[in-house]
Amino acid sequence: MWASIVLALLCTMLLVSVVPLHAQLDEIGNPSDHGHHGASVGGWEGSARGVAYSEFNHHLAGLFVLLIGCAELSQALHLTSLFWARLLLPAAMLLGSVMLLVGSDHEAWPIGSLSFAQTISGHDPEIIQHKIYGLLLFLVGTVEAVRRTRRISDGLWSALLPLFAIVGGVLLFGHSHGVHSSAEKIAMHHAMMGTMLVTAGSSKLLSGWFRSPLHVRSPALEWLWAGLIVLIGIRLLTYSE
Repeated sequence: MWASIVLALLCTMLLVSVVPLHAQLDEIGNPSDHGHHGASVGGWEGSARGVAYSEFNHHLAGLFVLLIGCAELSQALHLTSLFWARLLLPAAMLLGSVMLLVGSDHEAWPIGSLSFAQTISGHDPEIIQHKIYGLLLFLVGTVEAVRRTRRISDGLWSALLPLFAIVGGVLLFGHSHGVHSSAEKIAMHHAMMGTMLVTAGSSKLLSGWFRSPLHVRSPALEWLWAGLIVLIGIRLLTYSE
């Protein structure tokens, strides 16, 4: 009963969080001072529009991560018989990958002034990291969609998701937003999320190992994985620079 209440609260949070996203879209188009007097004049990073764009992307990513967390909570609750519950995670991952590949960076291809060749040339490590995240997210989301529709057996394929979480968490420790007035705050945010992702991925890997025929299933690790993903989603929804 209490688990259903938790899921209902999370779904409510998803709906409520959509409203400020609309407001942020307006702010990107009509930026205010936003309190960033220390931002570099004429630069995107740290400017009012740059901050609004970055916060919007993080909050939108938070929606997708929260959906993934809800999907994993349904797994922990043994709701795998529900078709929508099985497909919630891959759907959220695939949508998130599109967001990263298309709109993660305002100046990058396909929405910015940079060509495809310039975008992938590596002149901006932040752009490259975002695109790599997007590609990995698309790959893992596709594998999870196929796996959860029973078209391939679990086996080693099930390890891709937690490994992606671990690798993504490690990469976050070195992820930078360039010259930014809130660089230290952003670095702390990324370090916190990176720690949670590595812990979550490790618990998921261990949970898969304990589910093998030779070991007893450990539901605590499943709950730890799902709970941390939900917390990461909430952290992204409250992200600010």
